[in-house]
Amino acid sequence: MLPRVAADLTLILHLAFIAFALLGALLALRWRWVPWFQLPAAAWGIYVEASGRLCPLTDIENHFRRLAGQGGYAEGFVERYLLPIIYPAGLTRDIQFILAAVVVVTNLVIYGFVLLRHRRRTEQVLRA
Repeated sequence: MLPRVAADLTLILHLAFIAFALLGALLALRWRWVPWFQLPAAAWGIYVEASGRLCPLTDIENHFRRLAGQGGYAEGFVERYLLPIIYPAGLTRDIQFILAAVVVVTNLVIYGFVLLRHRRRTEQVLRA
């Protein structure tokens, strides 16, 4: 049972990492230190998608699933709802390139907004 729990927790961590790589820049609106962690996460996500490699979290999850004796996924909440998000059916190289582009564009838009907001605040302080 412990290996299955470890596999499920790894899958949840994987989903959280994907969300952070894609949308974590929004946290920079609140905390200035976030880009130091989010930009490398986004870069890693772009690299993995563009290169066609597997994320090490996938290997870790598969290791725990094998230890749990799972050849496939049992139908639990994690497998039913999270697996299709992280491992969509029909994932091709073209789709991976599109996903990498989505990460790039999303982060460019968000960080553009963050920089614009920072610039406006700086201008307001200088005027006062």
